[in-house]
Amino acid sequence: MKATIERATLLKSLSHVQSVVERRNTIPILSNVLVEAKEDGSIRLMATDLDLQVDESVAANVAQAGATTVSAHTLFDIVRKLPEGSQVELTAAEGKMQVNSGRSRFNLSTLPRDDFPVIAEGDLPTRFELPAATLRQVIDKTRFAISTEETRYYLMGIFLHVADDLLKAAATDGHRLARVTVPKPDGADGMPDVIVPRKCVAELRKLLDEVEGTVEVSLSPTKVRFGLGSAVLTSKLIDGTFPDYNRVIPTANDKLLKLDPKSFMQGVDRVSTIASEKTRAVKMSLDRDKVTLSVTSPENGLATEELPADYGSDGLEIGFNARYLMDILHEIEGDSVEVHLADAAAPTLLRENDKSNALYVLMPMRV
Repeated sequence: MKATIERATLLKSLSHVQSVVERRNTIPILSNVLVEAKEDGSIRLMATDLDLQVDESVAANVAQAGATTVSAHTLFDIVRKLPEGSQVELTAAEGKMQVNSGRSRFNLSTLPRDDFPVIAEGDLPTRFELPAATLRQVIDKTRFAISTEETRYYLMGIFLHVADDLLKAAATDGHRLARVTVPKPDGADGMPDVIVPRKCVAELRKLLDEVEGTVEVSLSPTKVRFGLGSAVLTSKLIDGTFPDYNRVIPTANDKLLKLDPKSFMQGVDRVSTIASEKTRAVKMSLDRDKVTLSVTSPENGLATEELPADYGSDGLEIGFNARYLMDILHEIEGDSVEVHLADAAAPTLLRENDKSNALYVLMPMRV
């Protein structure tokens, strides 16, 4: 193969595919990116870790069609360090790939393209489109709650399902829950309940930054594919059953606290400065029209801060993990947050207001 491509175009595309490649691989071919020059004047780049695959085509000047695989991170680092505005010539023959640009010459080892594994998508019967902005919002408002606990692998992703004429996305790690709803897109009827893995979510979110219009989503019970303009992201889904999260969303929390989410978050951040790493607990004492935040640390001492708030119920003391509370407040966009409480041991519901499409549940801590 022989092709010439603009550095900026190649770099952008390589940055998309190389981040899928794991740094340590027992199977050498999985460290490589497939580079295929096509007669239609494009270069196709593809990388996989056997669970997730990114496939992208970019315009190039192709002198000779052909394909090979080369170390993804090495090629990415070379192109990254080439001068801006330069042209990159890629030539592959006899187990080597030449990368030439200006006065730079690189001769890289390759592996045959026939050894490169491709995820077989099979049939993807459910197909619909979502605006890229909607998908970005869904990911941003839920992914912080994805579990990192390997033993509970079925929580290590975002759960997508259709119910009540809505497409719902939920994530939980057992301590907090985030759920976002969007109107059900055309074509999502009969969609299987799926859990999209954490790594796929992270790669998808990166790619979404460069997509303006809509994203094509195609899925089956075992695979999902996202069409993002010139890039296609395909992933296996988590084979497991997501718990019935509706059971933990409280419906009878009768104590309502309203306050400004930014000053609330900053207050929690300030008092938690002295919290011990292990507990990270912050205590909220609620009185008429004010909240007192406090942290007591055996090593460091005591910190308190008083915040004005709209609260008319009986006094209450409740504790939360400061990090978890701040993660949720960070996603509240308006100038008011509603905190629905029951007692010091019951799950607490947080949302912007009753019209918001996002809600959060946080389990309290003993303080």
